[in-house]
Amino acid sequence: MTFRHEWKHEINGSDIIALRQRLQAVARLDEHAVGGKYEIRSLYFDTPTDTVLRQKLDGVNIREKFRIRYYNGDTSRIRLEKKSKFGSLGNKISAPLTEEEAQALVDGDFTWMMKSTRPLVEELYSKIRAQGLRPKTIVDYTREPYVYPPGNVRITMDYHIRTGLQCTDFLNCQCVTVPAGDAPAILEIKWDSYLPDIIRDAIQLEGRRSSAFSKYAACRIYG
Repeated sequence: MTFRHEWKHEINGSDIIALRQRLQAVARLDEHAVGGKYEIRSLYFDTPTDTVLRQKLDGVNIREKFRIRYYNGDTSRIRLEKKSKFGSLGNKISAPLTEEEAQALVDGDFTWMMKSTRPLVEELYSKIRAQGLRPKTIVDYTREPYVYPPGNVRITMDYHIRTGLQCTDFLNCQCVTVPAGDAPAILEIKWDSYLPDIIRDAIQLEGRRSSAFSKYAACRIYG
């Protein structure tokens, strides 16, 4: 696996305005963003004893989590993703899913996974069987994504974080979501071997320090 450096900072509305002005001057918006933003819906998996949540809250240095995700309401392009963390380094691998496969996961039907030739689907199936992973909660939020090619830098601002409460009906647009408590906005910076000074300067905010904030953990406050 190839790991990338990752920083997170909790920010507020004034920070978003300042960062937006700076980043638009030195970086470019992700070309796949619609109107400069993504609307992201994810469904996270956890064990019956909430292993993923507990490892995050306990600050376990090496951990992983599975989720399925789509963007801007487009259910024709659903991804299964596994995020791995090793301290401040992160890795993400993904595989495509059909709507039918995603709905089967939501419904607790895993039989189709035995016939899959996609390694990530096979891995999730093995952990569903061994660890009892199951869909746990929906996480919705808005993302502003910027890219800077030198250093393969990606900067995102995530806000309007919402939780699906007890609803895990991932493809149902009528599934009610509510604000995840007083969750802040989150600035994330990811890069390969080096972070260019021009980006390092652009993201400087007085009084902001690196954070271990988790959108998944924030969205578990109701269950």
